[in-house]
Amino acid sequence: MFDFVHRRKRVVQVIMVIAVLPFLFWGLESYQNEDGEDYIAIVSGEKIHRQEFDQSLRNRYLAMRDAMGDSFDISMLDDPRVRASVLEELIQTRLLNQEAARLRFAITDSQLVSALQSVPQFQQDNEFSNQLYRELLSDQGMEVVTFETNIRQEMMRNQVIDGYLKNGFISNTVAKNIMRLSGEKREISSVHIEPDQFISKMKPSNDEIKEYYGNHQADFKQSEEVQIEYLVLSVDDLAKNIQVSSEEIKGYFDEHKAEFGQMEERQASHILLSAPATASDADKEAARSKAEELLLQIKQAPQDFAKFAKEHSQDAGSSDKGGDLGFFGRDTMDKAFEDEVFQMEPEEIRGPIQTGFGFHIIKLSAIKNGENINFDEVKDEVEKKLRKQKSSKDFGEKAEEFRNIVYEENESFQLAAETLKLSIQKSDWISRTSGKEPYFTNVKLLQIIFSEDSINNRNNSEVIEITQDTLISARVLKHKPAAMLSIAEVKEKIFEILANQKASDQAVKNGKEKLEKLQKGEKDIVKWDPNQTVARNDPKDLEEDVLRAVFKAKPFSFPAYVGVINSQGGFSLVRISNVIKTELPDEEKIKIFGKQLQQQVYAQEELSSYLSAVKQRSDLTVMKDRIEIKE
Repeated sequence: MFDFVHRRKRVVQVIMVIAVLPFLFWGLESYQNEDGEDYIAIVSGEKIHRQEFDQSLRNRYLAMRDAMGDSFDISMLDDPRVRASVLEELIQTRLLNQEAARLRFAITDSQLVSALQSVPQFQQDNEFSNQLYRELLSDQGMEVVTFETNIRQEMMRNQVIDGYLKNGFISNTVAKNIMRLSGEKREISSVHIEPDQFISKMKPSNDEIKEYYGNHQADFKQSEEVQIEYLVLSVDDLAKNIQVSSEEIKGYFDEHKAEFGQMEERQASHILLSAPATASDADKEAARSKAEELLLQIKQAPQDFAKFAKEHSQDAGSSDKGGDLGFFGRDTMDKAFEDEVFQMEPEEIRGPIQTGFGFHIIKLSAIKNGENINFDEVKDEVEKKLRKQKSSKDFGEKAEEFRNIVYEENESFQLAAETLKLSIQKSDWISRTSGKEPYFTNVKLLQIIFSEDSINNRNNSEVIEITQDTLISARVLKHKPAAMLSIAEVKEKIFEILANQKASDQAVKNGKEKLEKLQKGEKDIVKWDPNQTVARNDPKDLEEDVLRAVFKAKPFSFPAYVGVINSQGGFSLVRISNVIKTELPDEEKIKIFGKQLQQQVYAQEELSSYLSAVKQRSDLTVMKDRIEIKE
C-alpha cells in the first residue's frame, strides 16, 4: 500500500488546482446549492446536476486542448463517448463517497491538518502559514469550511481506493531488473543536424505545389467563423466603479485586524481514544474510562507523553509523531478540542476532551503569538476587499435584471448596456477552436453562437455563466461559412511546407550518411557538443526518442554511435562514451519498490472491477437524453 505521503500527493494535486483552475471548485459549490431539478443522473438518491456536468465537461475541454494543441477541435466534445466518459467520472466519485460513508471511513482533524501543512503553496519560510492558507482561499472566493470538506471527501475516497492497491505480486528478480535499468547512466555527447541548414536551397516547383494542393485539399479548408458583439456582467468590472470611503476602510480594519496580522497559533500533541459519534453508549463510556486511566499514568510521567501517544493513540495521522499536531490557528480543529487548546498554558496536560472522534488527552507544547500589522501597510488590500464585497452584492442584484433585459430586448444590447452601465464589446473573427480566454473557450457559449438559430436570426443568446461571478450574452454580427481556399490563396503556405519537407529529408539523409561513416570508424566528421551524463529519469536536454535510442543501444566497445530523427525533422547523432551501472539497494528496499510497482501496474484494473461491482448494487438512473448520450 502506498504510504500516507503518497496518498497526500493526490490531495496536493487537488489543492494545487486552486491557483490554476479555481472553477473546479466553483462548480462544486454551485451544484450543492442547486434547488432546481435540472439533473442528469441519480446515484443512490444523490443527484448529479447539469451545472456540475457542464463544468466537468469544460475541464475536459481544457485538458484536451492543452494535450492536443492546434489539432484539437472543440466539436470532439460533442462525441457521445466523451460526454459519457465525463459522466462516468462523476458517477464514480459519488460511488466512492457513498462507499466511504458505508464503510464508516473518517478523516481526523490531525490527518487533514497534516495534509494541508505539507502543501508548499501554504507555507512561509518552510512552515505552514494559516494566514497564507486563508488568504489564498479568500482570493479564490472559497470558504475554508467548503474547501476542507472537499479535501476530506477526497482523502476518504483515497482510503477506499487504497484497499485495492495491496493486491498483486512482482518478483524480486523483476524488481531488480527494473531498478538496474532505471538507475543505469550513460556518458554521451551529441550533435543535431537541422533542416534550417538546408532550407535556403530548397525551391519547390509549381508542378509540385499543384500536386500537393490536389492531394491535400482538406487541409486548406477555411474554418467556419463568426464575428460577434457581446455584453459581460462581472464582479471585477463592477468593482472598478464602487466607491469606498476612508471611514469604511478604517472601520473594517479595526473590526478584522486578525485577518491582516499573523494570528496566534499553538502547537499541541494529543492521544485519541476512538469513539465516533456512531459508537454505542457502552463503547463511548469504555473509551472515556480508558482515557481517564491513561491520563493518571501520564501525569505521573508527563515527560513520556510522546511515548504514551505512540503506544496508545488511535489517531493514525499523529501517533507515529508522538501525537504532535504541529502549529495551528483558530477554526482549524474540532471546536471543543480547539477551545480547550487555546485556554491552556505551555506544558499543561488536560483531558479527557470529547469530540466527534472520541476522547482526547492534550498537551500544549508551544505558543506562537500573533503579530499586529500597521493600517497603512494593508490599506489598499482592505479597500480591494471592500470593493469586492460590495460588487458581489451588486452583482447578485443586477444578474437577474441582466438576464431579463437581454431576453426581452433580444435584438440589441443597447438597453441592457445603458441600464446597467456596461460596454458593448466586439470580437475578432473566431472559430470553434480559435477562441481566446476568458470567454471564447467556454463550450456552451461556442455551441450557442455557432448554432443555426444564432447565425440565422442574430438574436441575443441566453446568458451564460462563465464563472460564478461572470455572466455573458453574445449576438452574431457576421458569419463566414466553411469554404475551400483556392490554390492562389495557399500557394505561399504550400511552398513553405514543401521546402521544409525537402530540407528535413536532406537533413535526415545527411545525418544517416554521417552515422554510417562514424560506425565504420571515421573520425572528426562532426563537431560534438560537450560530454554529459544522462539517465532514463534524468535526460538532460535529450528528446524522448533520442534518449530511448541511447539506452536501446548495446555497445560492445566505445565509442558507440546511434542516430534518430528528431522532433524538428532533423537528425540527432549521439556518441556513447561509457555505460555506468547502478548499485542495487538492499533486499528490503527492492521489496518495497516491487510493491510500489505492483500498485502502479495492477491497481487500476482491480479498482475498476471493484467500482463495477459497487455500481451494479447501486440504484443508478441516467437521463441520457438530457446530455445527448446514446447507447
